[in-house]
Amino acid sequence: MNLPTTLSDLRVHGEHLLQFQVLGSTALRVQRLRNERKLGALRMGPDDVLAPPPRALARMQELMSRHYLEGRYANGVRKVAWVTSGAPWEPLEALGFFPVYPENHAALCGVRRRAEANCEEAEAHGYSRDLCSYARTDIGTVLSGETPVGRLPRPDLLVCCNNICQTVLYWYEVLAHHFDCPLVVIDTPFLYGEAQEHQVAYVRRQFDEELVPTAERVAGRTLDERELVRVMLEARDASQLWREVLDRSRHRPAPMTAFDGFLLMGPIVNLRGRRATTEFYRDLLAELDARVERGVGAVAHERYRVAWDNLPIWYRLSKLSKLLAGRGVNVVASTYTYAWGELAPLMDPTDPLGSGARVYLHPILNRSTGHKLEAMRTMVEGFSLDGVILHSDRSCKPYSLGQIDQRDQIVDTLGVPALLLEADHNDPRAWSEEQSVNRIEAFIEMLETAAS
Repeated sequence: MNLPTTLSDLRVHGEHLLQFQVLGSTALRVQRLRNERKLGALRMGPDDVLAPPPRALARMQELMSRHYLEGRYANGVRKVAWVTSGAPWEPLEALGFFPVYPENHAALCGVRRRAEANCEEAEAHGYSRDLCSYARTDIGTVLSGETPVGRLPRPDLLVCCNNICQTVLYWYEVLAHHFDCPLVVIDTPFLYGEAQEHQVAYVRRQFDEELVPTAERVAGRTLDERELVRVMLEARDASQLWREVLDRSRHRPAPMTAFDGFLLMGPIVNLRGRRATTEFYRDLLAELDARVERGVGAVAHERYRVAWDNLPIWYRLSKLSKLLAGRGVNVVASTYTYAWGELAPLMDPTDPLGSGARVYLHPILNRSTGHKLEAMRTMVEGFSLDGVILHSDRSCKPYSLGQIDQRDQIVDTLGVPALLLEADHNDPRAWSEEQSVNRIEAFIEMLETAAS
């Protein structure tokens, strides 16, 4: 935290203390307790197709609301870093930066039905509709200042890692030009198998020569190795717990849906390396274990179990969940949510930068389509799946690449039905309600035929 040295600094710190630490945090805590009581009192009625969500959802809402509330008052109190979802965050957390993940903010805009207006704002300034809708949503936010979280803090540092796509490189160059602040780009070679040692060394060298020195200069402090080890330990533990949370849906009936997972993944993306995040996932796991023990399923009458490939359709989460659950379909697994848990075994707190270089080489989008097909094969077997839904995402080309062939392989090799559902993760203008519902209905008929 930056110490106040002027009257202006004192005012900024005072506002942070009053509005965030005292008033805001207290109000959010009270709201969380109320929501927990409400969720705890909910019971599944005879006409309900979905069980009440985990009570931990209230805690997640508090954590994320608290995060965005702090962001309103972070400038002048903490250094702010805007980072891509696949960027190496742990050194920045150890240096005390406040994180902003534009993709997470864009997803929030999607859920709150604010993404379309922000996309249109970006398009009005010349940005193509063919660009990623996350990028258009956040560029539109930067241009208009309109956001459901009140205000995003101005970045002191931008960190971009191209292990998810190349779009982020150009997106962050736009941000760097707009905000006139330093940009660090971490280049990760694409993997067709496991990472070779020279590839790991290449990424590690960028940490040592670019990321850490630039972040230290902006933060005005030196990276403390002991703090970095502590952060990596928390990040690893939280990632392991998150994977265990997702693995609980191997049980039948599954105690939660992948749609629950899309909402509950916020802290593992935005708040890795913090004790509160680790504790949150430990408590969530305990709640799911209690559900498993009591035989409580997330879907009232679970008949079919399917996986979801690609990003969620944020503006249709609730409707899709209810539509599928009403026909006995539980989406129990997702390649997207697993991306923040499957790499936990690679995290080594005794070598945070070295193991971090290996971790950030291995996200699913930095690996071959054959690897993703193998991941789905593992899900089909491990979760006893009856089918797979592949979201053909109009504005996420890297994730959608090869899905037609993957669908055919799933059907021909794995022997389960697969649906290619065309949409966009954040722009509702690419969604056709009637066409999508018809395709889902046809897919459920295929599940019924395969089961008979």
